[in-house]
Parts: sequence; C-alpha cells; structure tokens
Amino acid sequence: MPKPRRPVAPVDREHLEIAIRAFVDRCKQPVVQEPGDEAFPLLPDRHQYGLSAGRLMLSAWDDVRNWNRRILAVAHHQTGRLTLVIEKFGGRQAEAWIFDSDRPEALQWDRQGDRMIVREQFRLMLRRWFVGWELDDLSTERDLQHTLSANYPRAVIRQGKRAWAAILAPPEAPHALSFGLIWLDYVRSRRQPKVTVEGLALFLPAHETQAIALRLRWLDPAKALFTLFAYSPDGHAIPLDPADCGNLQTSLERCQHSILALPDWVAQLAAWPHVERVSLAGGTASFRVFGLEFARWRNGELRGGIDDKRVLHPNNLPELRSLVAELVNLRSEHGSILHQRGPEAWLEMRVRESITTLDARLCPEPIYGQVPALAGLDRGIADLLAIERSGRLVVLEIKATEDIHLPLQALDYWMRVAWHAERNEFTTHGYFPGHAISADRPRLLLVAPALEFHPTTETILSYFSSVVAVERMGVGLEWRQELRLLFRLHGAARPG
Repeated sequence: MPKPRRPVAPVDREHLEIAIRAFVDRCKQPVVQEPGDEAFPLLPDRHQYGLSAGRLMLSAWDDVRNWNRRILAVAHHQTGRLTLVIEKFGGRQAEAWIFDSDRPEALQWDRQGDRMIVREQFRLMLRRWFVGWELDDLSTERDLQHTLSANYPRAVIRQGKRAWAAILAPPEAPHALSFGLIWLDYVRSRRQPKVTVEGLALFLPAHETQAIALRLRWLDPAKALFTLFAYSPDGHAIPLDPADCGNLQTSLERCQHSILALPDWVAQLAAWPHVERVSLAGGTASFRVFGLEFARWRNGELRGGIDDKRVLHPNNLPELRSLVAELVNLRSEHGSILHQRGPEAWLEMRVRESITTLDARLCPEPIYGQVPALAGLDRGIADLLAIERSGRLVVLEIKATEDIHLPLQALDYWMRVAWHAERNEFTTHGYFPGHAISADRPRLLLVAPALEFHPTTETILSYFSSVVAVERMGVGLEWRQELRLLFRLHGAARPG
C-alpha cells in the first residue's frame, strides 16, 4: 500500500472532522476508499464520526462489510478528492481517499483503485507460487519512456543469483505477452551484477491462456524461459504447461478466386479509373478506390455504398460511377475524413501493385488476402499471402500506423499459414494454381511506413525463434502516392 514518505503528526480532531464533513457535504455521491480495496459509499445513515484513543475515527459500512480507521490528517485536497492519512493496525500510516463518484474524474480514480486491487491479488499469487523467493519490485506505475503500462501489474522475484520477471494481465486487458517481453527486457537491462534474469512468468485470465501458449511455442527458449499461470476471478492461480493448452484453431476455405466469373456489367467496374478489384475468400469480389471498398459481389448480388451497402442492378451503374468519381476526389484531398480512413487498406493496395518492388523474388500474382481468416478478430492489420518463384509462401502483414503489438499479431497469422503449408492444404484447396507450393515454413514480412515501427519492435522480435524468418520493410512516408522501399531489416536488426 502507498505510505507517506515520513510519519505525519496528527491534526486536531475537531478541525479535522469539520474539514471532512464539509467536503463530504459538497459531494453528490461521496465514497471512501483505500488503495487496493473496494470503495464504501458514505451514505447518510451508513457512516459516522467517533473518537478512538483521542483520534478522529471514521466508520462506514454496508450489508456485509465495515470500514473503521483513525484519521490523522488531510494529506492533500484537490477538486473532487480528499487524500487522508490514516492509522492502521500496529500504528502503520497509510492513505485513503474520499471522493465524489459523481464527478467525471472519479472514473480515473476508480480505475486507479481497481489497479491496486489487482496488484495486491498479484502479490498473493506470487507469494503462493514462488515460496522462498524475494519480491524485489511490484508496480503498476506508468512509464511511457520504457513502454510500461499501468494496466499490467509487473514484478521481479529473486532467489539468490536467480531472478524472474513477472506480469499479470487483467481480464479486460489483452496483449500481455507484448508488455511481458518488454518488461523482461527492461529488467534484464537493469539487473544487478551476477544476477541472471532467467525468464518471464505470465499470469493470465483463463480465456487468454490458449492464445498466449500458442505464441510461446514460436519463441526461442534459449533467449528466455516462460512459465504460464491461469487465474480465476477470485484471484486463485494454477500453473499450466503451454504444450497442454490446446491445438491451433484454424481452417482453410477452398479457393474460388481463380474460377470466379462475374456478370459483364459487374466485371466492368474493374476497368473504371482508379478502381481495384480484390478477390476474397468464398468467391467474393471487392471493388475499391485507393483501398476503400465501395462495392462487393457476393452470393450472386452486387451491393454498393460506403457504410450501408444496398443491392444494385445494372441500371444503378451511372449512380455508382458518380460515387467512384467523388471517392477519387475525397480520397486524394488532404485533411478530408475519407483521406484518413482505412490507411491499412490503402497501403495494402500499394503493396499489391508494387509487390516486386518490395521483393523481386515474389510473384506479382496471385496475391490472397485473409487466408486463412482469423475469425472474430479485428486486428487492424492487412494480411496478404504471396508466393516466391521458388514456391515458398510469404506472409505480408501491413500496418500504416504505429502498433506495439504488430510482431505478435503477425505471428498469429504466420503460424496458421505455416500449419496449412506443412499439410499441403494450399495445393489441395486450389491456391496458387500452376505453382509447386513448398511445405517449408513461410517467410514473414512486416510492412509499414519507415517511421511507424514502434520502438519496441526490435525488442519483441529478438525473442522470436530462428525458424520464424521475419523481415521489416520500411516504406516512404508518401506511400499514398508511390511505394518506395527505404530499408529492409532481418529479424531484430536495428536501423543503421
């Protein structure tokens, strides 16, 4: 629990009570809370002031709980919140807050309290599973400079010359592995001489364990050890073997791209200026302007529009062509809403049309999008699957803006492609006709504007297994006009 830096001298009880009463009376919905505990509403008939050992005593209660603390002083008074110095058992001093839960900023204070509750649960989990280890550090402080999030409690545990980094993912906060690897690297960079930080302990909600376990299989055990715990809502944790967390959930639809025949009146859309036709899984054709879809052919009908698509017929083509002309202008106009919309799709279009500019080994076609599809996941990343002239598959993950989770999200897609390639399913399902598809694990290309790779990208990639052949490809900032390759880096190599 947070404590004052030095003991606070008690304030006169009567003046202290007057100050607290006045603050509570100004609140619409006053509550009292200790960091790490749930808040108590200060209802008129469910709280009272008293005297205990000459000190002011504040008591609050509900149907199942009660809270009683001696109040020594007001440490800080800000709009909407009063920070109190309280005395706990044994004479220990700590802090408590009284705040108005009706005020907008109270939501932030409530979140801070929730984080501290989770932190204390994490402390108990570590004490239970690392008996005999010292807890050197436990924090929920935000550190923007080192990309350490306040949402993920993190710790260092040590036993002699051995140490582990540990991190907990709250139920509503995914992506624990990204922040865990960043925390592990941070701890290692600041370790004491002769202390070896062996690995990372991940404490996850039960529903997150399978996805993380699948990723762990493709990290390098020589770089770090990993141990996995699943915890329940009541804070009870159990260790898991990542190898026993289930198999990869993936499926591959039969390819219909090469045999998709469109009516003449629909096929002509692709001949319009600035219109791109993209074949999708399931026999779907998407028609786009600079990556923004304006029409889609599926199940024998054409639907057109930007947000709400409606069924179109041949007599609607003049109207649709006018929409395309308007989109060309709006997409080209800097500052317009549509200019900024869907940047990944726009960058995907440039990659498709300039695929050999990125890598001369790649065949210019066919290029597939979202196969296999990651069902139920809106990752904000464009997935492309291409093939080398040698027959080796290549996964391209495209991100137009900075994203800390790009490497591991790309790994999710890569591992599925590798799984299907190993079983020769791309050939049997009709993909890349005329090519002898290799069963070798695919290459992985991360494509983004040169300045939009997150600073931690190299850190996360440094833990990847060497069997994941990954490269970063930085393109020029004017990629909307022209795709230019500025750098190409293998693995965790750093620019320059």
